[in-house]
Amino acid sequence: MLKPDPADPIVVTGMGAVTPLGVGVATNWRRLLAGESGVRPNTRFDVTDFACKIAGLVPEKSDDPEGFDPLAAIDPKDIKKMDRFIQYGLIAAQEAIAQSGWEPKTEEEQQATATIIASGVGGEPLLVEAAYTVEHKGPRRLSPFTVPAFLANLAAGWISIRYGFRGPIGTPVTACAASAQAIGDGMRMILTGEAEVAVVGGAEGSVDPVSIAGFSAARALNTSFNDEPERASRPFDMQRAGFVLAEGAAVLVIEKLSHARARGATPLAVLAGYGTSADAYHLTAGEPTGAGAQSAMRKAIAMAGVTPDDIGYVNAHATSTEVGDAAEIAGISAVFGERGKTLAISSTKSSTGHMLGAAGGIEAIFSVLALINDTLPATLNLDEPDPVAAAFDLVPKTPKTKALDYVLSNAFGFGGVNATLVFGRA
Repeated sequence: MLKPDPADPIVVTGMGAVTPLGVGVATNWRRLLAGESGVRPNTRFDVTDFACKIAGLVPEKSDDPEGFDPLAAIDPKDIKKMDRFIQYGLIAAQEAIAQSGWEPKTEEEQQATATIIASGVGGEPLLVEAAYTVEHKGPRRLSPFTVPAFLANLAAGWISIRYGFRGPIGTPVTACAASAQAIGDGMRMILTGEAEVAVVGGAEGSVDPVSIAGFSAARALNTSFNDEPERASRPFDMQRAGFVLAEGAAVLVIEKLSHARARGATPLAVLAGYGTSADAYHLTAGEPTGAGAQSAMRKAIAMAGVTPDDIGYVNAHATSTEVGDAAEIAGISAVFGERGKTLAISSTKSSTGHMLGAAGGIEAIFSVLALINDTLPATLNLDEPDPVAAAFDLVPKTPKTKALDYVLSNAFGFGGVNATLVFGRA
């Protein structure tokens, strides 16, 4: 197992966020702690014939002063060349890179910068639109930018081109674990010497008719709270009835502490450990005992060189599905034993909804912010905790203050993929 040098750990030096709570890390953190929800009626398309009529939509600048404006980072002539997930990725990357202060000028510095930006789905909305155009208007009506606008790796491609990053580039497409794996991949590249700096995270923009209909057909989406969307995402609660599809992007800049110090950058947190595994069990359901999740968590904790008792907070993957929440709690219980209320667990998806391939990235950012601020974000809508989870401190409804040294963030996805990150105080 690769392990970071305790004397020269990998640190986070920049973070950027675009979520249903708004644009910018500070905005997201403030609204998260205020108990706000980014889940709202789905106005992206006509949902008359859809069972699920809600989604976690990134607010537009026209509706929210801290909402999304692609022109903040994208030339107007380029917007038509990219699907929404790429736009979100560029805005999140701009914030993260600006905070980190990393501006590689030399060929050596450019070659030393990796760009690993995940997506669970990529540009499905544009792909669906293109298929409709071919069928109803003919193939000659497609834009020459159609394919590069929907390819999943093009968020990474645009960021690399925009900033001149010439090191390794990649795009994990591992469903809802994708951006956690992107962070882990960037960490490994730094440990092996393939890169000095890695720009990592995920982007997703797939609130579209096919995604909503497909997840609804799989009975994965919440359809019970269409009239009260802010109450729909309810991890660990007995009334949970499926997840809320959401969108957005989250990007982090990571590098060795020595590299950050040499250029005067401020370390925000230590990226201490990463673990990943496969359930080899079912296409969409986690293994009931959380065996795969256990493996990922144990690997991340071991890589960090700590024990389960050192972890003060877990940002759970918990999407608000009965099977998924139960499997994760089973895995956590096996890894952390009889910690009970001394272990805080919350799911920030209760505020953002489930951002699919970007979920692990934003939850990594929330985990770093919990460390920095010694503050546990709450699990919203937790009216009646599931007894299997109630043994732990689920941080119901209201944030709590707690001194933290290490936190753990889980991300799991269809196909049985599991990924866990451990962060420590800088």
